[in-house]
Amino acid sequence: MSIDHIVTPLDSAQLDSKEHYAFYHEMVEHALKELIESMSTNEICNDLEMVFFKQYCDLLLYSIEAMRIKYMYDEEDNMNIDLADSGFPNYLEFRYLFNDLALRDNYISKLPDLEKIKEEFLDTLLRKKEHVSKQKLFQAASLRYYTTVEQKFIYNRFVQGKIVETPDDINSKYMTSWSFYDVTYNRPFVCFMYFDTGRGNIDNYRNDIYDVLKNSADRHMALDTMAYGIDRKLQDVFPKHIKRIDLGPLHNVFAKDENVMTHTILDGIAKKEIGLESFAFSLKIDEVYSGSEFKEGSYFSKQTLQKWDYVIKQPYVFAPHRIIQLLYDKAPELMNELAKPPFQLSDLVIDKI
Repeated sequence: MSIDHIVTPLDSAQLDSKEHYAFYHEMVEHALKELIESMSTNEICNDLEMVFFKQYCDLLLYSIEAMRIKYMYDEEDNMNIDLADSGFPNYLEFRYLFNDLALRDNYISKLPDLEKIKEEFLDTLLRKKEHVSKQKLFQAASLRYYTTVEQKFIYNRFVQGKIVETPDDINSKYMTSWSFYDVTYNRPFVCFMYFDTGRGNIDNYRNDIYDVLKNSADRHMALDTMAYGIDRKLQDVFPKHIKRIDLGPLHNVFAKDENVMTHTILDGIAKKEIGLESFAFSLKIDEVYSGSEFKEGSYFSKQTLQKWDYVIKQPYVFAPHRIIQLLYDKAPELMNELAKPPFQLSDLVIDKI
């Protein structure tokens, strides 16, 4: 089917056909891979940060591909995309995957054997010269889903990265990263914290750091509030620089919100000025640095805390050339507010799905 024949109701949050699933997955995969390459080329993040950023994006892509396999031939359930300022699957979809895969053995036991399914497919296609029924396609997709998708690679609400030593050109000795899927915004966030420690081996602090990040930095909030909360709860750990990447929205034909960029793209698609496959990626980076230190507490139990500077906010846009032109034409004020001019990505080209 040609991509131009895909009809997407803009007031619907569901993908309800094979074409929708294939198209959506192709778009997200293309956009994320292009984004990663552009961020690396344009040094939006340093080399160490890019290693972990790519890993979190890989988990996200793996999960969306798992959703595609799970739902493509399912006539009862459909995958939900969050339409407002997101463009990504609703967070509950990730939870459904995670919980569903915990019961994989129960589901596999109820499905036909793989060889039996293959024989039935060949018999239907070659001998009977008929199309394979949707029920059989659903059984085959379900078998593939439950036997190949691994629960440990599903993007969870909170994903902790390991603590690593930093290169010599970075002032702080250690860096750790984490990612969370904010349930309010339905968007993934990736965070980095550069820090030093008191005396002793880093292993003495590792578990405490992980616990504090999971309990105090697992959702969107003012970055200086997050920084102060982390700093206050970690004795003898001294955060010096915290960086948060807000991944999205992914503006595309499946979105529906009051965002100026989304509205501009949808309006362009409706007027046939741009294709149905058009997209743009918004990305916001907030950073906060420690300007100095101060001590708080009684004489016998003082704690060294950081005095945080103002939060640095850096909005970026990544999009194909035609979309950048459209945005400059229709929303010049928005373009002027960016930290840097938009970064060009390659077009998404899909002739058939």
